[in-house]
Amino acid sequence: MTIDAPIDAAPSRAPTASRAQAASRAPVNSPIASLLTAPILPTLLRLAIPNMIAMVGSTLVAIAETSYIGRLGTIPLAAIALVFPFAMLTQMMSAGAMGGGVSSAISRALGAGDRDRAATLALHAAIIGICGGLFFTVMMLLFGRNFFTLLGGHGNVLEEACNYSQVLFSGAIAIWLVNTLASVIRGTGDMRLPSMTLIGASLVQVAVGGTLGLGLFGVPQLGMRGVASGQLIAFTCAAVFFVWYLLAGRSRLPLNFGTFRFERGMFLDILKVGAVACLSPLQTVLTILIFTKILASFGTETLAGYGIGSRLEFLLIPITFAFGIASVPMVGMAIGAGQLQRARRVAWTAAAAAGVTVGLIGLVVALNPALWVSLFTRDAGVTAAAHSYFHWAGPAFVFFGVGVSLYFSSQGAARVGGPVLASTARLLIVAVGGVALTTAQAPAWTLFALVGGAMTVFGLSTATSVALVRWGK
Repeated sequence: MTIDAPIDAAPSRAPTASRAQAASRAPVNSPIASLLTAPILPTLLRLAIPNMIAMVGSTLVAIAETSYIGRLGTIPLAAIALVFPFAMLTQMMSAGAMGGGVSSAISRALGAGDRDRAATLALHAAIIGICGGLFFTVMMLLFGRNFFTLLGGHGNVLEEACNYSQVLFSGAIAIWLVNTLASVIRGTGDMRLPSMTLIGASLVQVAVGGTLGLGLFGVPQLGMRGVASGQLIAFTCAAVFFVWYLLAGRSRLPLNFGTFRFERGMFLDILKVGAVACLSPLQTVLTILIFTKILASFGTETLAGYGIGSRLEFLLIPITFAFGIASVPMVGMAIGAGQLQRARRVAWTAAAAAGVTVGLIGLVVALNPALWVSLFTRDAGVTAAAHSYFHWAGPAFVFFGVGVSLYFSSQGAARVGGPVLASTARLLIVAVGGVALTTAQAPAWTLFALVGGAMTVFGLSTATSVALVRWGK
């Protein structure tokens, strides 16, 4: 931090004339302008809570969907496990990675007082979202069966996975467009509307997916295709709503197609953050797949114990996402306005809030794993494995929270290379270390310790990159 202090301080004390003139065009009491002046922690909490509620809602939808897929039988449950990594990758790339790049570019433009540029960026972002969805549609429709086969799918399980995937990814454009346009709105500092819309989409997904999948209320039972149709219909409705909302001029950033023109620089402004950031969720999914494959060789009990532990880890992601994504517009606007010291304070405050919240949960389950494990199993072998996971990985949750939050803040600053490299380090530690421990026939607890060590390296490396890398032009 001390290395960057002289650099950060100068623009804050003496912003350029153009920035000062641009900022003067925005009303001082506007919601956008308040993100540059309001107290940091209360503002972060106000922005984070709606995101947290929406993310928890999405998690509950996943649980509900799994429960009624379970009513279809064991084969559909196994099939959804094959599709899940790709569905998760779609959401993580469009909402967290490319979405962060979109929010970053728009908030930096608004921070500099350039609303016209921000509006033009939003339209370019929509084009990127459509292209991203089209890419996933083509890839999964053409090669989905090959991907599922590589993961071990065969017979009826493979067929059910393809049935679900074909319907879901035929609507990948809707998923990408929803998350992209939600990121446009978040870039203006409005977290409430995207969150309410996503909660509404979640409710539609549960109702429609359950009805079509299970054949409720006299509707023909469509099985896995019906379940996938619930998400497809829900996100299509949400996409239509977002498009209407933005074009109707109801947002803080009204769009105007009449003045739109393609500009290469606009795409580059988004992609220089979003495209690089997409490597992080890809590495996260690879980490999960590799570690699951390694643990499978230790037996069903160890794998099931890890599954119980990782389930809590997934539930903690909404907390870190909420604080991290809330910091993006605050950091981006501060960068755009030349307030680099404030941008860093926002990043560290969000990281501290995420780290403390997630870290306390990790500490509690490390000291008393039964609080969580007993909710899922009474099997002695599975319980022992889950307890071992929490003893070794639980204390490292704090570093996971800090790292994920700073990853998003770095998107706001358009300096995402360091956090992505930190994610690469985590992947390499798990992959290389896991293979080495398996080859040496080490006990299972050493693998759980490896997971905790990888989280710690990820968090500390991300924090180091944020502290040392220069922000601003």
